[in-house]
Amino acid sequence: MDPVRTAIMNNRFTAIVEEASTVLHRTAHTTFVKLVQDYQCALATPEGDIFAYPSQSGVTVFIGLPLQETLNRIGRENFAPGDCYITNDPFFTDGLVTHMMDVTLIYPVFRDGELIAFGWSFVHASDIGGAVPGSISPTFTESFQEGLRVRPIKLFDRGRLNPDAKNIFLDNSRIPDEMWGDFQAMLSAMKSMDKRLNQLCDRYGVPAVKEGMNEVIAFAELKARQVIAGIPDGTYSFSDYLEGIEENQHAHITATMTVKGGEIDLDFTGTDPQVAAAYNFIIGERTHPYVTQALTYYIMSVEPGVPKNAGLLRPIRTKAPRGTVINAEYPAAMGSRVAAGTRVFDVILGCLNQALPDGVMAAGAGMVGIIVANARDPQTGRQRVSVLNPIIGGGGGRIGKDGIDGVDGRSGALKSIPTEVLEVETVMHMRRCHLVADTQSPGRWRGGAALVMEIENTGLEATMTVRGMNRFKFRPWGFKGGFPGKLGEVITNPGRADEKSIGKIRVLQMARGDVVRIVSPAGGGFGNPLDRDPELVLNDVRMDLLSRTVARESYGVVIDGNSIDKDRTAELRAELAAKMTVGKFAYGPERDAYNGIWTPEVRSFLAQQILAMPRPMRQRTIEFVRETLTVKGERVTENDVSRAIEAANDFLEGRSYGVAAE
Repeated sequence: MDPVRTAIMNNRFTAIVEEASTVLHRTAHTTFVKLVQDYQCALATPEGDIFAYPSQSGVTVFIGLPLQETLNRIGRENFAPGDCYITNDPFFTDGLVTHMMDVTLIYPVFRDGELIAFGWSFVHASDIGGAVPGSISPTFTESFQEGLRVRPIKLFDRGRLNPDAKNIFLDNSRIPDEMWGDFQAMLSAMKSMDKRLNQLCDRYGVPAVKEGMNEVIAFAELKARQVIAGIPDGTYSFSDYLEGIEENQHAHITATMTVKGGEIDLDFTGTDPQVAAAYNFIIGERTHPYVTQALTYYIMSVEPGVPKNAGLLRPIRTKAPRGTVINAEYPAAMGSRVAAGTRVFDVILGCLNQALPDGVMAAGAGMVGIIVANARDPQTGRQRVSVLNPIIGGGGGRIGKDGIDGVDGRSGALKSIPTEVLEVETVMHMRRCHLVADTQSPGRWRGGAALVMEIENTGLEATMTVRGMNRFKFRPWGFKGGFPGKLGEVITNPGRADEKSIGKIRVLQMARGDVVRIVSPAGGGFGNPLDRDPELVLNDVRMDLLSRTVARESYGVVIDGNSIDKDRTAELRAELAAKMTVGKFAYGPERDAYNGIWTPEVRSFLAQQILAMPRPMRQRTIEFVRETLTVKGERVTENDVSRAIEAANDFLEGRSYGVAAE
């Protein structure tokens, strides 16, 4: 590997995909693409390894996304110059598509009749049909409810548009014109990458360009192995819970991370089976960036200049049993899969915190709430599906830095929609959008503040859905003495006689004048709050984000007027330190109580027993067992689980009409 040539090629490839990503961004039609930026494009080798991925715009979660299985199933011999395949099928592509709303294009790049690369692109389509506007409701139990699903078909055949393929998508969308505009933006990005890559071949020759593709991937792999080699060898386990739509519907997600000799094995055995809700996703058999994101972000943080390509994933191997919530099987619903992906991020972060002597960061808000409304367009009178805004919540405190207010690092690529645009394009009025005081979880490095949005419907009627809502039951955890974060909350018509706390939004019908207030969760704190610099505490008070009461009770900082009383602060901190017990992870009272019933080990045992059952029996059995044993409020053992499964089988097969045996 020639380091100079590799650096030049990496810069050239990066410039190509960054330009294409900008083209897509600037020519897109839907708000969710042109403003929120839930889209991306990239270049892959003929084998299917991504060798160039943008980072200046669009999402970064799919760095290294595997195209191999999809290309194998289509057949590379079936691609010709001018072709473009379109799909949104997670099952056929085995994880190239992670939920059906991510409409994906695959575009072959030829040079003198030789296939030299593939262009890849996706947009999150704001509506592909289905039972609700926007196609996503967390309550959906099957993919059939989520709209259109299409295996890879040719949108263009040797440069000629296939109108039937186009119309399949447009005829099933509530916003066909805007959807087609986004598709054309993707095509523009693909043609840009094709043109620029061929220009690169003009300059350096095809052999040098092809060799450069493999060298930049190998270089990224080398740097990734060097970073991983700095993580102490060992085996580290962590688990967390994905909150379902129903009460006590908590899906256990667990991982065991084994680090050895510059490589990492991630084993998700013990994770719960796929759920009868839209929180599932599929990663297939290959290492998938959706479950390794915490590791790739760590690698890129330690080595900021590392190329962003499939090489980052090569030292990482994953094992995720089929049929689990993170590697689901047909016909699982996946619309709200971002909630499960975010929880996997937290689980891997928990492993890293144990592996690295000083840790990395506390859990962030752990929610990516995408607010979607369907109402009549105030200008045209037509029904219109609009993304109002993402609401995410504060990040976790980090080693050496506070958590980011209102933004969880995993989803920081998503942008907010200007209020002026929202109010011009929709019937919704943003009554408030601001950070919430006293939600920055205490720590030496505090968590980021929660965000509140209060939205009023000014039209005759509207339907609102919010996908990705989580951390309403179990708090984001704090680390090394940091406090756990704050829970999310949704209130309709605050301050009115019909005010109501409704928990997670399913499908909310809004009359004229109805208001919904959404308060995001907030990330956990990192480190002992008594070690926080008192001047930083004072600054938060001056910013009106921290009350003097919390400054005193949680940080032991006494503020007199606009300054710190150093003597009283020293005395109070000594008193608080004598009473404080500092643990590694602080889960909060809700999770502590649940752990008192279900240990992670027993939950893993339950998951493995359920996965061994025939698929039609799994969901009803695990719900029966979980509910029956949880309601007792006592510590559950493996024997309890085995007996409850037997009782569940009897009950579900009609041999008993009682509840599980005592």
